[in-house]
Amino acid sequence: MSASPNAEPSQPAVSCRSGEFPVVSFPEARAEAEKRRRAFPYRFPRDPRHLGGRFSVEENARRLLRFFYFERRLGHAIGSWTLALPEFEVKVESGRHLFYHMDAARAFRERLNEQEQRLAAIDGYRDEGIDRFIEELLSAADAPEFLVGLHQVAGNALETAYRHHADDTDPVTDAPTVRVLKRVLLDYEPMLEWANAAIQAYVDGGIDESRLAVWRWHLQRLLGSLGGVAGSDARNEAPSPLRSAARPYARGVVPRRDARFIGFKNTGDYDVGDGRERFPKGSYENERLRFIRTQRDEVDAIEAFGTFLWDVRFKDFKAEYDLARITWDETRHTEIGHRALLAAGYDPFELPNRLTGSTCRGPMPPAPAMAEINLFGEVGVIKTIGGFIDEARRRDDALLAHIADFIRSDERTHVRKGQHIIRTMTDMGTQELEQRTRELFTECLVSLGAVTKTMDLFTVSRDDLEHLVGE
Repeated sequence: MSASPNAEPSQPAVSCRSGEFPVVSFPEARAEAEKRRRAFPYRFPRDPRHLGGRFSVEENARRLLRFFYFERRLGHAIGSWTLALPEFEVKVESGRHLFYHMDAARAFRERLNEQEQRLAAIDGYRDEGIDRFIEELLSAADAPEFLVGLHQVAGNALETAYRHHADDTDPVTDAPTVRVLKRVLLDYEPMLEWANAAIQAYVDGGIDESRLAVWRWHLQRLLGSLGGVAGSDARNEAPSPLRSAARPYARGVVPRRDARFIGFKNTGDYDVGDGRERFPKGSYENERLRFIRTQRDEVDAIEAFGTFLWDVRFKDFKAEYDLARITWDETRHTEIGHRALLAAGYDPFELPNRLTGSTCRGPMPPAPAMAEINLFGEVGVIKTIGGFIDEARRRDDALLAHIADFIRSDERTHVRKGQHIIRTMTDMGTQELEQRTRELFTECLVSLGAVTKTMDLFTVSRDDLEHLVGE
C-alpha cells in the first residue's frame, strides 16, 4: 500500500561504512529501487571486478616506466645482435621479437603519457642498473646464450611482472593499464614458447646445457640485485665478475649464416654468384626467380634495420619504433621469399645467399647505410615492382602477383618512414648524403671485387648501386 500524501516521511537510515563516513539512506527510496530492480527484465552478466588495488598513480607510473625502459632496451639488444645470429630461424624470429618488444615499449609510453607523464621525460628516462643488466646480457658468448638471457631470464621475468601487476593494480580505476598488459602478454606467450623450444633445439644439437644453465643463473642473480623487473623485490648480491666489466660490448659487423647456406658477396648478380645462368637474362623466368630470391635474401635487411636501431638508440623514439616495425616487415619478406621458393619448387638452401649488402653496411655509419637501403634499394623496388606485378597478372602467375602486391605496399611505407629516420641520423642534405653513400659503397664493392676501379676518381652510379648491392 502506498504511503498517504499527508504521512510523515520516514526517517533516514544512518549507517557508517569503514568506520569513517556516514551513509544516509531513505528507506522508501531504497524500497522503490529494489522494486524497480526486480521488475527489470534483463539479467546481464555481472561484472566481477571490485575497486581496490595496491598501487597509487605515482607507484603505477614508476613501475610502468621501468617496464617501458626494459622493453626499449631489449629492442636495442636484439637489434645489435641481428648480424651475429647465424641460424636462419633464429634471425627471422628475432626480427619479429624485436618489434614485439618495441611495440610493448610504445604501449607503456602511451599509457604513461595518459597518466600525465611528459613524453620528453619518458624518453629521457635512464636506469643504470637496467643498463648494466642489458650490457651483460649482450655479452653472451653465442646465440644460445643470447636467447637464454633475452627470453629465459629477461622475458620470463617481465611476463611474471606483467601478470602480477595486472592482478595487483585496481581493475576498475586502472583498467587501461590492465588492458595494455594483457595485450603485451599476447605476444609474450608465443615468443617465450618458441624460445624454450629453440634453446632445447640447441641442446639437442650438441650445445652444452650446463654452460647455458650457468649463464642463466648468473643473469638471474644480476637481475635480482636490481630488485627484479619492478625494482621492488628483495635484493641479492650482484654476481662477480661481470663479463661486460672486463670487456665492454661492441656489436658485430660481419653478417653470419648457418651451415645450410652457401653465400657470396663479390657481386649482386645471382647468375654470377651461382657461377651459371639458370634462365636467359631479361626473361620473365629470370626476373621471377630473382625477385623471389631477393625476398629470401632480405634476411640482410633484418640485419640492416636492426643494426640501425642499435646505432641510433636514444636519439628519437619514433625513429626507433619505425625501425623496429620495418625490421618486422623485412622479417615477413624473408619468410615470404623462403616459402615462395618452396612453392616454386626449390629447396631454399640450394640457392646461394647474397651477402653483398650486409657485408658493406655492417661496418658503415648508420646514415649512408640507411640511405643505401632506403634511398637506393627501396626506391628502386618501387620504380619497377608495379610493372612486374602487371606482367605477373598477364601471365596468370598468381604466386608472384600475390606476394609482390603486399611487398609493394610495405616498401612504399618504408620509403616514407625512412625520411624521418634519416633526418634523425644525420644533418647532411639529400644530395650530399647520396654522394657520400655512393662513395662508401664504391670503396666496399671494389674491396669485394664486385667492381674494378680503373680510374683515380670512380664512383658507381645510382643504377649500378641498385644492381650491384642487389636491393
